[in-house]
Amino acid sequence: MNSDNPSFDHPDGPEFRLDSLTRQWVAITAKRQTRPNLPGADNCPFCVGGQEASEPYDVKAFPNRWPAMVPGERLDLDSSASLEEASVPARGAAEVLVYSPDHQATFATLDRAQARRVVDLWAERTTALLERPEVEYVLIFENNGAEVGATIPHPHGQIYAFPFTPPVAEREAQVAADYGCPICAELRDRPDLQARTIDANGSFVAFTRRAAAWPFELLIAPREHIPSIEQLDDSERDDLADVLRSALSRYRRVFDEPLPYMLWIHPGVHLHVHIVTTRRNATTVRYVAAGELGSGVMFNPVSPEDAAAALREVDPQLHTAEALDSHG
Repeated sequence: MNSDNPSFDHPDGPEFRLDSLTRQWVAITAKRQTRPNLPGADNCPFCVGGQEASEPYDVKAFPNRWPAMVPGERLDLDSSASLEEASVPARGAAEVLVYSPDHQATFATLDRAQARRVVDLWAERTTALLERPEVEYVLIFENNGAEVGATIPHPHGQIYAFPFTPPVAEREAQVAADYGCPICAELRDRPDLQARTIDANGSFVAFTRRAAAWPFELLIAPREHIPSIEQLDDSERDDLADVLRSALSRYRRVFDEPLPYMLWIHPGVHLHVHIVTTRRNATTVRYVAAGELGSGVMFNPVSPEDAAAALREVDPQLHTAEALDSHG
């Protein structure tokens, strides 16, 4: 199927093209160039009364007006297709998830009840999107800060519902199939885990990765082998809300100004949350340079142990997270 197929919704609509070097799908989303950039609080579309929130709300989900993927019939994404046929409509979904009506809030500043509402919304939308025939994988993510591309400062995240399992998640699943669950092994067997742990409670642990590619890179995972967010019970959802608030509060307070961050949630094998920042200290951006992009090998200027120590020293000003060794 090629790009002039009538199933495209717009002449510049999103499409997947197959990269002949990697045999992986790349999304071409030219129409997103017209989306708005950094509106202020006076014309924020997510504030009550704004374009996307005509009525009061606690949390809110809605389709992205500038989607990277659009609903439609399920397509055959056979990566063995010839290059002449390797262009298809970008089927799936793209949604915006607003965390709070408070324009000045962040996930770190939400109270426990509000953070739990966000976790429930993540689970609810994941379940609903996976019921669509064209959706195979759901990725929850957040870009926080203009430096990492957040175009609206109101607290929100997004969901991409893919018609295939994306390469990073697919690679993680293959590693688990070949070698056993690495997160279970990390939580059970790593003698140095305590030195890299920054938060823990009854259900979840937040720690720096031993082979972190980014400075201050965190992984948050349930102690039990739970595949996806919608399978968390009530207490586990509370614990996820708590550990996320605490970890992100440390990101806000470890330096003189908050760290911009990117967050994404990987379901499928052992549920886990990735959090990374583009800074290596308070003011210095950690650029990914040509040697890293060209080789695929990352060179992290901050050791995970030092990053964990710095984050542990910060008082997140939360009272719900349990002591690090309470469940050792």
